Order: sequence, then C-alpha cells, then structure tokens
Amino acid sequence: MIKSAITVSLVEEARGGPFVFWNGLADACEKAATLGFDAIEIFAPSPDAVDPDELKALLEKHNLKVAAVGTGAGMVKHGLCLTDPDPEKRDAAKAFIRSMIDFGGPYGAPAIIGSMQGKWGGDLDLDGALALLREALNELGPYAAKHGVTLIYEPLNRYETNLIKTVADGVSFMKTLSTDNVKLLADLFHMNIEEANIADAIRAGEGHIGHVHFVDSNRQATGLGHMDYAPIAAALKDINYDDYASAESLPIPDSDTAAEKTIEAFNKYLK
Repeated sequence: MIKSAITVSLVEEARGGPFVFWNGLADACEKAATLGFDAIEIFAPSPDAVDPDELKALLEKHNLKVAAVGTGAGMVKHGLCLTDPDPEKRDAAKAFIRSMIDFGGPYGAPAIIGSMQGKWGGDLDLDGALALLREALNELGPYAAKHGVTLIYEPLNRYETNLIKTVADGVSFMKTLSTDNVKLLADLFHMNIEEANIADAIRAGEGHIGHVHFVDSNRQATGLGHMDYAPIAAALKDINYDDYASAESLPIPDSDTAAEKTIEAFNKYLK
C-alpha cells in the first residue's frame, strides 16, 4: 500500500523552496497527523540540528514515521557535491551524506541524493562526472544497507542538473553500479519537464523506484497545476509500488492549503 508523507524544511537558507512546512518539527508533526499523513520527510541542515529524543517523542505522540531525509543542505548550505573535481570536497560530500544516512537510518528512513549529485562542466566531462557519481553511490549504497535502508538517487530536470534527467536513464545508470542498494526517486515535477509520458516512465522504472515526490506540474501542491494523476496512479499500481508518495511542493498559497490539497489528492488517487 502506498503511504503518504509531507516535507518539512529546517534549512533557513532554503526558505522559499519546495517544502511544505517551515515552522519546525513540532508544528509539522501536529499538522501532518491531523490531516492523516503517514509520515514526514525531513530536510535538515545537518544531523545535529535535530534532537533525536524530541523527534522520537513527536513521532510516537502523533503516530508518524520518517519517510526519508534530504541531503540537499550539503549543497545549499555547505557547497558540497559528489562530482566536485576536488577530491577533498568529494570526500566531505560523502561524509555529509553518511552522516545523514546515520541520522535517518534508526527511523528506517532512506537518505535522498538530489542536488548533491552535482553537474559536469569545465575540465570535467559527462563520462568523468558519471564515473565519480558511480564511485560515490557504490560506496554509499552499502553504507546505507548497514542501517537496513536503501539510498535514494533522484534524476533532476535540465535546469538543475546535466547528469541524469529521466527515469530510463536512471535505470540504465543503476545497472552499472556494483551495489543493488540504490533506488530511484520519481519526482513528478521533474518528470513533467523531462518525460514524454510520466506513466510510461514509471512503468519503465519497475523494480528501481524507491520513493515518489507527489507534486503538481508547477511544483505546487497536487491539484494546483495541470497534472493528470489517474494514469500516474495506474502506473504505480502496475509496478506494485508500495513506498511513500511525499509532498515536496512549494507552500503556495500557504503551507496549510498545500498540505490539505496534497492529502485530498492522495486519498483520491493513491490510497
């Protein structure tokens, strides 16, 4: 059964970005539980920004899980990526991701690698960048397995990366890894830009999709754009997807409305 989740950002430098809740974990957990979400997805500046005892208490109080933890603060706040030409910076990027894996692991939450994948350019060509990314995922995937969780890799749209932009290309890249503990994130916003047909792309990702970002065409909450969710829901059912559909959307017109619209669409199409 597909489970619902909603994002909460604790990264002040990212304020205005595509996360629904911004006023702390207590506020996010209370509102998520009231609306009937199964979990929260946490975007934190670092693992030590979250008090584990507080988080555990909030999750128990509101009967919530942690769907995933984002690593994007590694790029947004610290300027780190896995394809940096500087080996010391690559090592720092991997260390940051390992720390986020350690943060999410005890909650059964995978870490997501999105913006921290970086780009190619200058003296680094595409093949070189993909080789560095492959090396990092081959190291980090098994590290995540120690916690019993997968590592999630996210294809992004052309305006955010020049590496892997479609699910099909992501599947092809996954097949070149020596680890089988890395799955893809199917983000409907990015897919709306890059895929010819979102439902067909999801079917092509069968067996490789480990997380879904449930969002509309304009990166607003579900129902506030022009996305057609019926064929997407059918495709997820066809591939027996049973992980999280998480709202990584802009808080437009406000966080509460975005959350309400998301759970309404989730209950209509995915529950």
